[in-house]
Amino acid sequence: MTSESRTEKSVKNAKIALVFYFINLILQFFSRKIFLDYLGAEVLGLNTAAQNLLGFLNLAELGVGSAIAYTLYRPLFEKDIQAINEIVSVQGWMYRKIACIVIVGACVLMCFFPMIFQKADVPLWYAYGSFAVLLTSSLLGYFFNYRQIVLTADQKEYKITQSVQGLKVIKVIVQILAIRYLSHGYVYWLGLELLAAILTTIVLDRLIKSAYPWLHSLPSVGKKVRKKYQVIIIKTKQVFFHQISFFVLSQTSPLVIYAYTSLTLVAIYGNYMLIMTGITSLINALLNGVRAGVGNLVAEGDKKRIKAVFWELTSCRVWFASMVCFGLYLLSHSFIRLWIGEEYILEQSAFVALVVITFIGLTRANDAFLSAYGLFQDIWAPMIEAALNLGCSILFGYYYGLAGILWGVVVSLIIVIVGWKPYFLYKRGFEDNIMEYVLYQFKCFGLIGVAVLVSYVVLACVYRGYQITTYGRWIGYALGVVIIYGVFSFLLFYVFDRGMRDFVSRIKRMFVN
Repeated sequence: MTSESRTEKSVKNAKIALVFYFINLILQFFSRKIFLDYLGAEVLGLNTAAQNLLGFLNLAELGVGSAIAYTLYRPLFEKDIQAINEIVSVQGWMYRKIACIVIVGACVLMCFFPMIFQKADVPLWYAYGSFAVLLTSSLLGYFFNYRQIVLTADQKEYKITQSVQGLKVIKVIVQILAIRYLSHGYVYWLGLELLAAILTTIVLDRLIKSAYPWLHSLPSVGKKVRKKYQVIIIKTKQVFFHQISFFVLSQTSPLVIYAYTSLTLVAIYGNYMLIMTGITSLINALLNGVRAGVGNLVAEGDKKRIKAVFWELTSCRVWFASMVCFGLYLLSHSFIRLWIGEEYILEQSAFVALVVITFIGLTRANDAFLSAYGLFQDIWAPMIEAALNLGCSILFGYYYGLAGILWGVVVSLIIVIVGWKPYFLYKRGFEDNIMEYVLYQFKCFGLIGVAVLVSYVVLACVYRGYQITTYGRWIGYALGVVIIYGVFSFLLFYVFDRGMRDFVSRIKRMFVN
């Protein structure tokens, strides 16, 4: 398999994901606006809290999906159909057991809902209904949708995106209309959420049968051959600890915020997270399609090419992240004012922490390579990250409120994600000296610093006295921010960074050919 074919698949994944990203992003803002206007911040906060609680139960997944994807890279590269069928069967067998654990855990957790949601100014059945629908959707994934991992590992994720995201667009539009025009709109919202989950399961089943007619995975077969694939069990146990860390990072902040404050502040935080997550999804839509390609590349074992691709992806991510976070810092507050009102503006110290968290999340090029090498054995690192994350959030939150909670997250990310992960990849994966990466980071921060300073001065001159009072004026300012910083920072990276030049050359060759 040539690097060009990998690049073409990655670009195809990115193109399809990008189209649906913009459609879904626009719909999410409309949906959230309707939610707040017609159902209120309390219901929105409750819905967010229910999702976070379900995320806690999904820890039982143990990272099986990541372990399966790692195990599939080589059989897919070698076109070993028997091995693929056996590996996916093992996944099915494991997921059946996990689903049973999730069901039991959900039943126990729901017994405590009267206590968990005692501060909520909404009917308690809202909590039960929301959680039950979200739980059903999750269980369908464990029982039926797990086979989509083959499409993902085979760099054909665009097929999943076309089918699943297409249904999601229709679902969200109908949900918006239901909340806007029907009484008891939240009931219809829940019903449509459940219906969409069932339809998605049916569509994915037909898609997988069409793409891989030879794929016949049976949990009963997985039980018989599981000892043959002990690597899955080993990697799953290792990934489990990483999953805990990811859960603490992505799911516990709203729960800690709710514990210290109210569902209303959870909703305010959620508004900004929608923006941050939306932008992060854009970058992921553009770049995450290469994850399976990286796995395939590592399976080939050409160290020189692996390092070259690493520098390309790292340079691209750092540049994108700097442009995104510069824009977020200058544009988020004004957008929130126009979108839902002045009362939903987040305090500045908490907002800056969110921007820093977003930047670190966007620059995590190491993750794809750690997964491709199967480097999950550093189980102490995610444990330290989770302990720091939760501990610092609770401690700082007690003294400094929301800002303290979010800066607690930043502390854990800097120590583990920024510090340890690159070192571990270099030591166990690349087997090179980490200093080249450290020097590269200093160079990148220097380039970003120059770009930010110059762009800020230029924007201050061009938009002196500019008032953002309408969406049109906001778009005009946003375009100026993106163009001025984007062009200047890109030129700096292109001139001073080889990885960026190689990335641009790769894209140019693909379109020329």
